[in-house]
Amino acid sequence: MASVVLNSLSSFEQLPPDDPASLLIGRDPTVSRIAHHAERAAQVECTVLITGETGTGKEIWARMLHRLGPRTGAPFIPVNCAALTPTLAESQLFGHERGAFTGAAGASLGVFRAGHKGIVFLDEVGDMPLELQPKLLRVLQEGEVTPVGSPHPVKVDVQVIAATNRRLDEEVAEGRFREDLYYRLNLVELRMPPLRNRIADIPLFIDFFSRKFAARYNQPVWKPDENALRTFCEYSWPGNIRQLSYVLEQSYVLQCEPAIPGQTRVEADGRQLPFMDLYRLRRAAVEQALRTARGHKGRAAKLLGVHPNTMTRLIAQLKDSASDAECN
Repeated sequence: MASVVLNSLSSFEQLPPDDPASLLIGRDPTVSRIAHHAERAAQVECTVLITGETGTGKEIWARMLHRLGPRTGAPFIPVNCAALTPTLAESQLFGHERGAFTGAAGASLGVFRAGHKGIVFLDEVGDMPLELQPKLLRVLQEGEVTPVGSPHPVKVDVQVIAATNRRLDEEVAEGRFREDLYYRLNLVELRMPPLRNRIADIPLFIDFFSRKFAARYNQPVWKPDENALRTFCEYSWPGNIRQLSYVLEQSYVLQCEPAIPGQTRVEADGRQLPFMDLYRLRRAAVEQALRTARGHKGRAAKLLGVHPNTMTRLIAQLKDSASDAECN
């Protein structure tokens, strides 16, 4: 069944413009190998570790594992481990009993019990606090959690898919990540290649995102000429697929020819770039980058092609400008 699903995704043109599965298929042979391993891992419901740079589509692959496997009708619960509240992380993951701590007016299931029979996706697992890692290891080894304030473990049936942009082997060597947990998570590793290593797939992504944003903003689909395509293929794309998506969406928002960071935009198909003062242009670019990067300033800086310190200054300047405008 999974083979049928993967085969049906082999052509971008067969997919609607909003189907994220398009991002999983390409001409690069590495993607075919990843798809083969993903299909097998989905069927046997084993633990999977998805690694790769930010913006390479790790969560989309995790959702495809959910879609391909027998747990497809059960919950898929994503957790950003980097955003876990330090004082409440254990309760958030494993639940708590009523009165377990100040403010615990009622009991809570926690992520793993809420995901019973389904999949828990641990994004940025390399950022999980060291003190919680033994408890995660127990979930993987024993299939049970112990809620905060309870002396009794509770059985859970979850498939764990984890993702990270860090080198966990290096984190282990530095003592920031448990070695036994690393090997337990790394039963099957899906290593996402950066976009700069998938040059043959860049035209496919351009076509997918162009159709998607043309439909969203009710505009003609942009078809790059030979020079534009060469420029896109030669760029290093530090923000990977996410950055390419941002560049193309920005061109539809501003109604201008797409341009990678450092290039000047030109009119596209006779359409005039709407007048927008520098403040509004900067604000629109910064806000879109932050939305795409889910609020992470470092990733947003990569999307804009600027240094993180520059990003911080831009945000501060825009806040100051907004305050001055309000005062005036």
